[in-house]
Amino acid sequence: MNDPSDRDRVEGSFRDPSGFLFYHDGLVHRQVNPSFQADYDQMMQSGFFEAAVSDGLLISHEEIEPSELPDRGAIAAYKVLLPEQIPFVSYPFEWSFSQLQDAALLTLKLQLRALEFGLSLKDASAYNVQFLGGRPVFIDTLSFEAYAEGRPWVAYQQFCTHFLAPLALMAYRHPELNKLLRIYIDGIPLEVAAPLLPTRTRLRPALLAHLHLHARAVDRYGEGGETAKRARKVSVAKNALIGLVRSLESATRRLSWKPEGTEWAEYYDDTNYSQDAHEQKKALVAQWVEEVDPASVWDLGANTGLFSRLAADRGIPTVAFDADVSAVEKNYCEIRERGETGLLPLVMDLTNPTTNLGWDGTERMSLGARGPADLVMALALVHHLAIGNNVPLDRVAQAFRRLARSLIVEFVPKSDSQVQRLLASREDIFPDYTEEGFERAFQLHFTQRSRTRIPGTERTLYLFDSR
Repeated sequence: MNDPSDRDRVEGSFRDPSGFLFYHDGLVHRQVNPSFQADYDQMMQSGFFEAAVSDGLLISHEEIEPSELPDRGAIAAYKVLLPEQIPFVSYPFEWSFSQLQDAALLTLKLQLRALEFGLSLKDASAYNVQFLGGRPVFIDTLSFEAYAEGRPWVAYQQFCTHFLAPLALMAYRHPELNKLLRIYIDGIPLEVAAPLLPTRTRLRPALLAHLHLHARAVDRYGEGGETAKRARKVSVAKNALIGLVRSLESATRRLSWKPEGTEWAEYYDDTNYSQDAHEQKKALVAQWVEEVDPASVWDLGANTGLFSRLAADRGIPTVAFDADVSAVEKNYCEIRERGETGLLPLVMDLTNPTTNLGWDGTERMSLGARGPADLVMALALVHHLAIGNNVPLDRVAQAFRRLARSLIVEFVPKSDSQVQRLLASREDIFPDYTEEGFERAFQLHFTQRSRTRIPGTERTLYLFDSR
């Protein structure tokens, strides 16, 4: 028989000897192992936890009596925590530039705050940050240990590989290069990142020190072994440690990228909808969202989130996916500027979505494993999949069935200018791409609840429930 701690443990938390995450009654809990007792007590008694939570930097939690829960197996719990729940877990290779930058700055701010209370971050993994209420928050309560005078920051290299290197690549080369974190899930190696950066980055003292010279040291001595031994022997004064973090903070803030010049970021300004048709489409989608009354919404192909907000503004946790990193960046910046709390924009190519990754294929969840959502919206998307990417309609419907309990989907016929745009440079090899063919394919997987032609267009909106 499997140990209970194996059956319901969150797979991505097995590496930390201080504790682990597990599910109980559908909620994520965190076990604190006895080995972390002293550090946990110092964190709680020093006032750091209360201050960090109050500042919106760290996830809140309440302590649960371990005896009230089933036996966790071989390691008895010192404490069991019930943290504030994250509606949707996302990963740094799904974030836009500003999302990753804000997560990096949060991590550095926490390190400075921890030092004020005699603590230090023992790791700086980007996976320790999630987005909650429209902003990044640190979720790993067990990442803080007692600060030892003279000890260097043990998480320095991890910060550089998880945050600074991908941000520099995004800023100087291409905004999608954080997707390298899908390959290097423990951080982009500095000896990989540094040669990809332009020569002019060597003229930036902080990037020269933290990336180029750092990469040279790693390349010469290796990540472990001699380099690790030397690092442990170096004594670093607290003021120097604070200076290091401030330098990383300055380097991170100075990196920038502006979303412009991509195909779909200006989609709403270049649509063939009349204003009246556009408003009627919004009204119909809003009506159906209210009818379904979902607890969660995913908007596939959300662009900058115009329709996503029809759900998010009703207080429904909504994830807005789009393959265009410029659209996602604009969406996130708007969320930040408006102080919106219900919307999470993510970069996701549905023709190559996130799969199960990491050790034994279990550390990072696929898109499907994080669903299904109560309601999925796929507006002005199917023609991109079926015609732009040669995905048969029945395969599109099958994929949506796995992700959605209910579905709002738009069919755009070949006569529409946006489909004609896709067909302009290729042969029409899509005889089944008709309204009848669409309905036939989707009704294999869904029950049709409503169907409405959008006034002033040849487009049709459908509301389906999964079979």
